[in-house]
Amino acid sequence: MTPGIPRPAFYIFKCQQSAPPGMPKPSCVRQDDPESQQLFQHLAQSLMQKGIIATVQPVQTGCLGRCQQGPVMLVEPGHVMYVGLTKEKIDRIIDEHIIGGNVVEEYRIPDEMWAEPVPPSEVAR
Repeated sequence: MTPGIPRPAFYIFKCQQSAPPGMPKPSCVRQDDPESQQLFQHLAQSLMQKGIIATVQPVQTGCLGRCQQGPVMLVEPGHVMYVGLTKEKIDRIIDEHIIGGNVVEEYRIPDEMWAEPVPPSEVAR
């Protein structure tokens, strides 16, 4: 029996939601902010350059529901949401959290914006 392909140690879900120009709602990828448009590519390239792309899966997503704190990304396992992203912050998150094992608390979403999850069994009808 041949070994299977190892599952990723981490999935990084990067919001790629873009609101049309003139919309009052903020978005994670903005027409007037070139850096916000480059963040996913920067994430993927950084993972490749560090040689860890085989064990860390970057995933482009739609809205993650925390638009006011954007650009945002969610790291699993751990339900760690990082907010206000820049290329420099992504580099530090990769080095300290993904490789080093320590959540970068100063970039994590504030507790009041991201409370503990509610089990579906408690709210199911």
